[in-house]
Amino acid sequence: MVQGSRVEIVHQALRRAIVEQALEPGAKLPEDAIGERFGVSRTIVRRALERLAAEELVAMQPNRGASVVAPTLEEARDLFEIRMELEDVVVRRLCGRLTAAQIERLKSAVAGEQEAHLQRRRDYIRLSGEFHVILADMTESPMLRRYLRQLVWRSALVLRLHGRPDWEDCNVHEHHALIAALIAGDVEQCRRLMAAHLRAVLTRGLKGGGARSEPSLWDILAVYAAPT
Repeated sequence: MVQGSRVEIVHQALRRAIVEQALEPGAKLPEDAIGERFGVSRTIVRRALERLAAEELVAMQPNRGASVVAPTLEEARDLFEIRMELEDVVVRRLCGRLTAAQIERLKSAVAGEQEAHLQRRRDYIRLSGEFHVILADMTESPMLRRYLRQLVWRSALVLRLHGRPDWEDCNVHEHHALIAALIAGDVEQCRRLMAAHLRAVLTRGLKGGGARSEPSLWDILAVYAAPT
């Protein structure tokens, strides 16, 4: 396996662990321990961490190493306000313009999200965010893609740090409603639904969840280092 591929594998695995809230905000990410778990050198790990730092999911400090970022409550509210503005642009661009293939892709994504929710799987959080990433991809705007990906993945850290959604609360019906409005071509309804959905996500996410005990970094990464 070439070095670039190894960097990508570690980068993607660590990002998933962060987005799925397996790794806590503020968690230390020692290069040697991660390298041992993935069977790669510290150089590979460092490059993967640098990519995550560019995505603002990891903070790297001289002589202190890397750690998962921990957004403040003020940053959390700013993040969702910016998301609302950008996702408003997304739905206005897509409303009434989705192809049959795009509609099927969105419905398939929501079906996967619903299955993960019903099974109470950790990847529900990531899949819920990926719905928004898919919408941004469909605009074919490199700028919207780049910024929304970063904001969506960072949102997972906000929800974990300041209180994660209850399992009884679910985004799935809101995503179904968004798809229906996009198909119908009702721009104002799309905008209202997206704004209400993001406000609801923030409200559910910030209502508190309490602390929980966490396994070791070695045990957490075992899932993400396993061959796929």
